[in-house]
Amino acid sequence: MLIAEEDHEVHAGAAVADRECLISLRGLGKTYITPTGQVRALDGLDLDIADGEFVSIVGPSGCGKSTLLRMLAGLDPYEEGEMRMQGHPIQGPSRDVGVVFQAANLLPWLTVRQNVELPLRVGGRHANDGPSVDTLLDMTGLGDFGQRYPYELSGGMQQRAGICRALARNPRTLLMDEPFGALDALTRERMNLELQRIWQTNGKTVILITHSIAEAIFLADRVIVMSPRPGRILRDLHVDIPRPRTFDTIIGHPEYARLSREIRGLLNARGDIE
Repeated sequence: MLIAEEDHEVHAGAAVADRECLISLRGLGKTYITPTGQVRALDGLDLDIADGEFVSIVGPSGCGKSTLLRMLAGLDPYEEGEMRMQGHPIQGPSRDVGVVFQAANLLPWLTVRQNVELPLRVGGRHANDGPSVDTLLDMTGLGDFGQRYPYELSGGMQQRAGICRALARNPRTLLMDEPFGALDALTRERMNLELQRIWQTNGKTVILITHSIAEAIFLADRVIVMSPRPGRILRDLHVDIPRPRTFDTIIGHPEYARLSREIRGLLNARGDIE
């Protein structure tokens, strides 16, 4: 963990020094032009993420977390700095990147299987042939629900289908923006366990945006803590807790308690705890 002397800003890169760097951000900035003036969303972000790493990003509402994720997905442009994936500038959507949003956004007139197959029909299978649709459905516990329609599934099952769809073209990176935020507490806990299992099974690089400190620590190798707008990186925290993790074991782990206190302290210090 690297802590700067002023404003607790960091260069979030040291944690990947001994692994292949998949994503690299340098001096990243973003300003929106609105009818009432300019809004500075992100300012001076430096961040490295290793291949196969699970990184959670937490921070107050409006700090630019979702903006950052959309930029990584190639959905929003950036004006300042550099964004590179596999050494190449991020200039638009990529088949190597899957995205899961808070709402599953399944097409209601298609079955679960047809929803999962949709990226393959639109853009074709990734050149590096990935798992079959049947494998994805089985992996997420939806093997018996392929012919069902979205309205027949619970919220958690719809999100599983959304994750399957994001993995259908075998992307190297999975970006997730509050994917479980609308679920009840018990379903959310189950989905955290499911996501951990999926990540350990397929070895994707995962970047998760979340407001939940517990969720961030439970799932991640590293937790990035962001400041209020304009979003800057306050801390890059390594999660030194063995896997596989369960909520029963993690809650009593001293590292969980330490990280939780540190993250809450950072947000509380600025009045941004949620």
